[in-house]
Amino acid sequence: MKLAERFEQKSNAEMSGDVVVQLMQLFEQHGIEVVIDGGWGVDALLGEQTRSHGDLDIALQHKDVPKLRALLEAHGYRDVPRDDTRDCNFVMGNDQEHEVDFHSYTFDAHGKLVFGVEYPLESLTGTGSIQGYLVKCISAEWMVKFHSGYDLDENDYRDVSALFERFGIALPVEYESFRTNNWDVVGGEESDVRQMGISN
Repeated sequence: MKLAERFEQKSNAEMSGDVVVQLMQLFEQHGIEVVIDGGWGVDALLGEQTRSHGDLDIALQHKDVPKLRALLEAHGYRDVPRDDTRDCNFVMGNDQEHEVDFHSYTFDAHGKLVFGVEYPLESLTGTGSIQGYLVKCISAEWMVKFHSGYDLDENDYRDVSALFERFGIALPVEYESFRTNNWDVVGGEESDVRQMGISN
């Protein structure tokens, strides 16, 4: 599965930091290792929540999917129907509209991907924190690379701009239109991108 196919907004409900931490603690208690991707992955790298999130994107080894699925089912989560559901990419949600978006993969003994979402091994090495809780997440460099190759919106630009400001990672060329329009959404408001050191 191509990385650019991964993300799609699932609902209008917010996946709060409190819920994310509770889920991560639950996964850890049951010995399930996950890597946070998507918007919460960006905020984990930044160590603070910069915007609201509609779901929690997680990457994990495919062998752990049955265990994690059963664990979430025991806590009231069920499959969320989608046209693009696959064995390696599906969504589970509960009655509060909290949604967890699974992205699974399998590597062989030589580090070659043999199944699932096309994560490079080195992309799964990031670390960050959510409300002070330490988590594994997609590395900053790869997070920026993953924010390309699909229809971009202001949330994507917000995420990538924040990573640029914090880590000095160059913006992908696809964000040129946002720069041209002086779109900066740090703090949820428009401002001149030059405030972040991005010049036209």
